[in-house]
Amino acid sequence: MKPTGVLAELLTRPRYEVIPLAGAEEAVLEHVPTEVKVTVTTSPRKGLEPTLDLVEKVAAHGYTVVPHLAARHVRDTVHLAELVERLRATGATDVLVLAGDAEEPAGEFDGSLPLLRALAELGQQFHDVGITGYPESHAFISDDATINSMFAKEEFATYIVSQICFDPKVTAAWMAAVWERGTKLPIHIGLPGPVPLTKLVRVSARIGVGDSLRFLRTHKGWLGRAFSGAFDPTPLVEGLDASLADARPNLAGFHVFTFNDLEGTEHWRQRHLEVLGTMRQTGSDSASETASSSVRSRPSA
Repeated sequence: MKPTGVLAELLTRPRYEVIPLAGAEEAVLEHVPTEVKVTVTTSPRKGLEPTLDLVEKVAAHGYTVVPHLAARHVRDTVHLAELVERLRATGATDVLVLAGDAEEPAGEFDGSLPLLRALAELGQQFHDVGITGYPESHAFISDDATINSMFAKEEFATYIVSQICFDPKVTAAWMAAVWERGTKLPIHIGLPGPVPLTKLVRVSARIGVGDSLRFLRTHKGWLGRAFSGAFDPTPLVEGLDASLADARPNLAGFHVFTFNDLEGTEHWRQRHLEVLGTMRQTGSDSASETASSSVRSRPSA
């Protein structure tokens, strides 16, 4: 891969998505440096309380934390105001608003758009508000619905987080289409970490990225390290670097789906940064050597 500098910059400030399970706080403290922004998901079964609890604990250790605010778990505007007050007390300035996977809404919010409107009516409570985007056709939602939903939510948001997509060309084309349609919000590309392949395939099928899975199966070299049975994000990152080329006006960074394998994810990131740094240094040394040779061979005046 020819380093562009963009990847190195993005990998120095990623977002790590963490699931609020037992041991998550300890794993963050042990493996995640504080310059990495931590986002905390919402459990379809347990609701928002575990999210809030982990946000409070991690934020107390000096991390920048982004709670996922799942609309279908919010009862009403009074409940929303209480949640906002509690989140602001942690120092949170950024929330990711999504519908959530609860089968039945807890109250008046059946999707993210009504919650975004209600949040806006409470005033400018957060500096940043994220929404979700889908680079490929969603298995359960029509393309028209996802596109129209993004346009409707755009006025309430400051950025987009994309769903996992294993085909970098599809992601690049989607980002270009979003920009051309007039949505100028910065996009954080959803990137799976080096997680077990069986888990990644299972979760990907559940969230509806079937086309991407077919792409992944036809690119056997992308299926990870044979000795560990884990997905290797490196080819996907390199593919994105090549596919995006110079058309990056709305590229904001990487939102890494860690599946709570924070040790493996951070190890992969550091290793990738080292490789990029070495390649950039080698390129600089070669350029310096070329310049020196040119000076040495220049005839005297």
